Amino acid sequence: MERTEALKLLKEYNKEPFHIQHALTVEAVMGWYAEKLGYGAEKEFWRTAGLLHDLDFEMYPEQHCVKESEIMTDLGLDPRLIHAVASHGYGICSDVRPEHEMEKVLFAADELTGLIGAAIKMRPSKSTKDLEVSSLKKKFKDKKFAAGCSRQVIRDGAEMLGWELEKLMEDTIQAMREYEDEIIAAMEQEA
Repeated sequence: MERTEALKLLKEYNKEPFHIQHALTVEAVMGWYAEKLGYGAEKEFWRTAGLLHDLDFEMYPEQHCVKESEIMTDLGLDPRLIHAVASHGYGICSDVRPEHEMEKVLFAADELTGLIGAAIKMRPSKSTKDLEVSSLKKKFKDKKFAAGCSRQVIRDGAEMLGWELEKLMEDTIQAMREYEDEIIAAMEQEA
């Protein structure tokens, strides 16, 4: 699926700027990880999975991961893509287990980008560019901060990948930092 088609599909089911920005963020982070982990040839596939991972969330929050699988199946999309987006909700709203490294990254990074996004909103700069892992770790330990971001999902994701939690945090901050300006520009065009 070409990016223009994927973005059009995303916007068909998502109107809230928050959901669009989250999708663009996870798309960018997934592309960054594809390069870093040696999957450069599959970078666009990784990005598409990131862009569409919450396709159904805004319209069908009670059927998250189930409805998007139905939508994607009806459109005849790649079964690998359908499996990937369904697996990011494993143990929460889906019984589809992340198997491929890409799916494990999506599972871990999705929730973590939300926590990082909440953390930067509290900073004077409103940016990842000056966010340190030590600051994020403090926010992570504060159960009241961004309470909707599951720390357990983030921990489970790091464990699935065989990574230290700090490495996952550091790399995801770096990925978001590299694409921050691009995402801000895209959101300004949306407005």
